[in-house]
Amino acid sequence: MSTEVRVPTLGESVSEATVATWFKKPGDKVEADEMLCELETDKVTVEVPSPAAGTMGDIVAAEGETVGVDALLATIEEGAGEKGAPKSADKVPEKSAEKSSEKSGAKQVEKSSGAGGGSIDVMVPTLGESVSEATVSTWFKKPGDKVEADEMLCELETDKVSVEVPSPGAGTLSEILAAEGETVQAGGKLAVLSSGSDAGVAQATDDAPADGAQYQQPEPGGGDSDKEVEDAPSAKKAMAEAGLSPDQVTGTGRDGRIMKEDVAKAAKGDTDPAAKAPDAPKPAPAQRAPSAASDAEREERVKMTRLRQTIARRLKDSQNTAAMLTTYNEVDMTEIMALRSEYKDAFQKKHGVKLGFMSFFTKACVHALNEVPEVNAEIDGTEIVYKNFVHMGIAAGTPTGLVVPVIRDAHAMSFAQIEKSIGEMGAKARDGKLTMEEMQGGTFTISNGGVYGSLLSSPILNPPQSGILGMHKIQDRPMAIKGEVVIRPMMYLALSYDHRIVDGKGAVTFLVRVKEALEDPRRLLMDL
Repeated sequence: MSTEVRVPTLGESVSEATVATWFKKPGDKVEADEMLCELETDKVTVEVPSPAAGTMGDIVAAEGETVGVDALLATIEEGAGEKGAPKSADKVPEKSAEKSSEKSGAKQVEKSSGAGGGSIDVMVPTLGESVSEATVSTWFKKPGDKVEADEMLCELETDKVSVEVPSPGAGTLSEILAAEGETVQAGGKLAVLSSGSDAGVAQATDDAPADGAQYQQPEPGGGDSDKEVEDAPSAKKAMAEAGLSPDQVTGTGRDGRIMKEDVAKAAKGDTDPAAKAPDAPKPAPAQRAPSAASDAEREERVKMTRLRQTIARRLKDSQNTAAMLTTYNEVDMTEIMALRSEYKDAFQKKHGVKLGFMSFFTKACVHALNEVPEVNAEIDGTEIVYKNFVHMGIAAGTPTGLVVPVIRDAHAMSFAQIEKSIGEMGAKARDGKLTMEEMQGGTFTISNGGVYGSLLSSPILNPPQSGILGMHKIQDRPMAIKGEVVIRPMMYLALSYDHRIVDGKGAVTFLVRVKEALEDPRRLLMDL
């Protein structure tokens, strides 16, 4: 008896998809709900689970084909049948059995050729909704290293977050299949662990000698012309210009890799008299203009991280899509600073968190958004979507780039709840622990460039949002107050907005309401 595997519902207004990847082939055993294939639509990636346990039958829609909703993808032969197994076994030799499971979406354990031993596949974990690929950022272990269960093996980088991959079991890391910098798909195989009595033995692969030589580190100085370790491209170029061969340079990079600094050291130490003309008098050192080659040697090319690529793409899309305009104002921070100074100790004692400026600005923005709701809305085609809630995005700078965690339902939070949420999200952002869900769904954003010393700037919208408030440095300035010049702590405020939905009057009104609420915090209590 066979069960049909069909295209699931793809979402509203989506009628077709493309078969991206099959994780099983005819003859493979499958469990109920085990992932069979992945479909790609215009907006999301859809995983297709097995509707029943059994053996993979015929695949009707191959990779790359376009299929409609409810179209037949494949069949599953139920029960203990082994349809297609003999053919599969004929085509796949035993030593390649491990590779045949490379695209499985689950962690698999296979018996190795060693007595009582086995291998464990390290797979790419679930990366988040609509995220189908990642880049291998860092390996913390190398082949031959012993690892414990749940010990971190590597780190993957997606468009927005970093994902740590723990070891699925104890053993020895025998093979790394995805090197640093490579792009991997969700459910793909990253590495292989050896477990059991032969855990310390590195497993041979089809493309590497079985004597384990691929794991031996070459000797510094590398005199072997067919060594496995690739020297740095800049080092190869420098060696060619200096007339040096690899066996004349001692490599200090990983696994004996020759770096351009090693070439420079070798060139300085090269005092071979035969290479020079000893009888000729030394001419006076001539001033030589720096060549293009010397400039190139002093440059460093680093591939953009996926996060940085996403930031660049989204910010440019924002400029190209929205009719962005910025309006400015300034706020006297005297009252806020006095209130904070008076109550900060009592606030921290009661709530266990410091009273900062961000909770005041969040409350002031929520207050202003109630009066000017179009700043909290977004455009969807030919419709305006008004949000009767405020999910406040708080932009945060991290070592890897700018991220915007979202404080959900900020309009219903107290000062203490806002400060706690901002503290928790900020810590996650710095540690790279934010999830995709924690950075999605924002309706308005606050960006504080003042922490870096910015006096005035024009923030860029975070699409599809229609407004973003820019905070800046607090600086003492002379102000005319009731006919007298006094020194006051002042801050410039900037509101960037989408002029397609927000008129100038609404933008100015919003900023004035924020200014009034901050200069007289009692207005927040009175809802004025």
